[in-house]
Amino acid sequence: MASRPEPLPLHDHAIDNLRYIRATMERAGSFTAVPGSGGIVMGLSAFAAAMAAMTYSESFLAIWICEAVVALLIGTFAMAQKARAMKVSMASGPARKFALGFTPPLLVGVVLTLAALRANVPTLAPGIWMCMYGTGIIAGGAFSVSIIPVMGIGFVSFGVAALFTPASWGNAWLAAAFGGLHIVFGSIIARRYGG
Repeated sequence: MASRPEPLPLHDHAIDNLRYIRATMERAGSFTAVPGSGGIVMGLSAFAAAMAAMTYSESFLAIWICEAVVALLIGTFAMAQKARAMKVSMASGPARKFALGFTPPLLVGVVLTLAALRANVPTLAPGIWMCMYGTGIIAGGAFSVSIIPVMGIGFVSFGVAALFTPASWGNAWLAAAFGGLHIVFGSIIARRYGG
């Protein structure tokens, strides 16, 4: 009679099951390290950029492009800080999904901006920026807390309005969206979703 193999100890099964459950939950979870306080700081820097662009209108595009870089650095730093405080990995499944949804519309925004400049219609840039940033927030926000896509809809709405109102309003639309929306939604996120 052939001998039966020894059954695996129960704790080995439990550890394998826990690993599987943890990996599944990570893939299915949402990215909650979107920083409300970082959004507020981004909004304040956008207001500063709007004031500078009003004063130095000949440098409008350069000022707002610098602001985009500053805002990206602020947002990335604040997100890393919040993720660290929450003990969430910036390389987790939900974080990667957020980045994969958020990044392509921003890259398309860069391409459309270059095309608008090449066609000598730089006045389209504010509308393009708000629409593509909003689209990125909606797409990335599908993997985050529910208020994030709502903010994205606000950016797209402001961008559409900027495309169909006088070009001289572009700076005001940028201030309202990148300044106002970031501060309003940043405050909501900070209050309801832990910073």
